[in-house]
Amino acid sequence: MAEKKYEIVRELIYYSYANLAMAHSAIDKKQEKYAMVNYMIRAKLFKGLKDGTMNMKSIFDDEKIKLKTGTICNYCGSAERLALDHIFPKKFGGLDDAENLIFACRSCNSSKGKKDLIEWMNTRDKFLPLMIIRRYLKLTYKYCVSHELLDKKIEELMNLELPFKIELLPTKFPKPNLLVLNMERSESIIDPS
Repeated sequence: MAEKKYEIVRELIYYSYANLAMAHSAIDKKQEKYAMVNYMIRAKLFKGLKDGTMNMKSIFDDEKIKLKTGTICNYCGSAERLALDHIFPKKFGGLDDAENLIFACRSCNSSKGKKDLIEWMNTRDKFLPLMIIRRYLKLTYKYCVSHELLDKKIEELMNLELPFKIELLPTKFPKPNLLVLNMERSESIIDPS
């Protein structure tokens, strides 16, 4: 079955978030592949978000997870030479606030530079930990609400300088056995290139 293409920003964000919930549910059950129950979770959440009977969780939940994860690089798991990284780059309007900051080792931080987080991970042929994607989606949603962009066409946003790249929001997720919720501490530094 072909994936539906969305034209409105709100629907794309909701669909990406619903896919995230689908992937999260499969990881929680340690599934090798997605099952009907996962697709049902996605469909129910997407419908609920669209009709207003469900909401995206607050970013406060992500802050609690960030505290539990501890001081490791959220991209490679290293505990060495850590710095704070802006999920949305400052160059493109990312704020210096806790919601937009996570730990990254200096190697990953330097490699990412001022690139969009998802764009950077795509160049590394890696998929972000789901909790980082969740934070990215919530920040995207919050930005779109505050700048009245939710009901715009996706193509309109592609021509604007924003702290995120709307066209890169993930709508397809790898098999659950290839995903992680959070990065875990690694014993050796992973080359970010």
